[in-house]
Amino acid sequence: MGHSPRMNAVRLNDLQRQQAAYWIPPMAAGASAWIVFMILGQTPVLRASGLALVILALGLILRPMGSALTVIGGLALAFCPAFWAQTGGAEMLEPLEVIAALVIAGAAALVVILLSRKPQVGIAIAVLIFGGLFLVVVGTPRSLRLTTLLTAWLLYLLIDGLFAANPRPDSPPTGQLGFQHTYGLLILMVIGILNDPLFALLAPAVLLGLFLTGKRLPVWYWIVLVGISIFGLRGIILLYADSNWWSYPVALAEQQGITVPFILSGGWRDPARWLDLIQLVIYQFTWFGLALGVIGLARLARWYPPVGVVTMIAYASYALFGLVYFGADASVLLMPLLMIQVIWMTYAVYTFGQWIQKGVRQPDSYLRWLAPAGFTLLPIFMLLRIAGVV
Repeated sequence: MGHSPRMNAVRLNDLQRQQAAYWIPPMAAGASAWIVFMILGQTPVLRASGLALVILALGLILRPMGSALTVIGGLALAFCPAFWAQTGGAEMLEPLEVIAALVIAGAAALVVILLSRKPQVGIAIAVLIFGGLFLVVVGTPRSLRLTTLLTAWLLYLLIDGLFAANPRPDSPPTGQLGFQHTYGLLILMVIGILNDPLFALLAPAVLLGLFLTGKRLPVWYWIVLVGISIFGLRGIILLYADSNWWSYPVALAEQQGITVPFILSGGWRDPARWLDLIQLVIYQFTWFGLALGVIGLARLARWYPPVGVVTMIAYASYALFGLVYFGADASVLLMPLLMIQVIWMTYAVYTFGQWIQKGVRQPDSYLRWLAPAGFTLLPIFMLLRIAGVV
């Protein structure tokens, strides 16, 4: 028996309300960051919009942890020094070219959303189209803005796919992976590595993540993914492995305060480099953020092992690069590591909130807001630090 038009309309309205409730917090995080980028950071509109899209993507990753933590976690990344360093300055892009790329990508997203009624698919396709046009027509090679944008959306697709295929250790896989999870990841990897070979550091996490989803993919898919990853590794060697610096004594480089955009192969064995890497994270998110990250990884690996392992592999890839790379721009190049740090931090706060709610007998108690309220202090402190108040 078919459903009446009125019942179908009610179901459609319920679906639209659910989608709105899902999208509003990430969009609020992106919009809030955009306003701060524009006013406090004095950032050109196009650059501020691109950075805001990164916060939107991070917000989508954090969305399963609740509306409040979605916004707070997104702003924690927006106000960290490495991300904030991309604000300000003069606009180097041609506005008309960027607007044309956005219009084409937006039109494609609108068509997909209307046909499939799946905003995630439409947004993913829009990012892919815009990224391709930016790489070929609009931007310049090794664009940091494009790399940051593609990284955020790749992490979103990868983690969202892992959540879909592996919801909990005690639950069977759903296997509900869409085009955006599989072919979207492949296209993002291709665009990202063609733009900057350093994007290939995400390849181990992507390969492992796709394997853990259990999704059957054609042979040519793996050939392309592995091939572009090897191409990116070759690019990393050509760009960062200078023969004059490869075997340079790390202790002497530390003593002389050398900063060169190259790899010193012995960096990972030097304890001082490990301390510098830890200090980098502390400088971005304070000791509080470092501790939250450790707790978040531990709990994520406990309840969502594939997500915990894959994010840890991605984090380790960039951490290893950070140990051996002696460039002054290390903190900016390690942006994927900082994104994952925020994910772990937010999950730790989410875990604390769950513990508090289980210990409170009254579901509507104000104590359930205790964890998000405490986490709010971090982006507030970071914003005050940017403004020069603290």
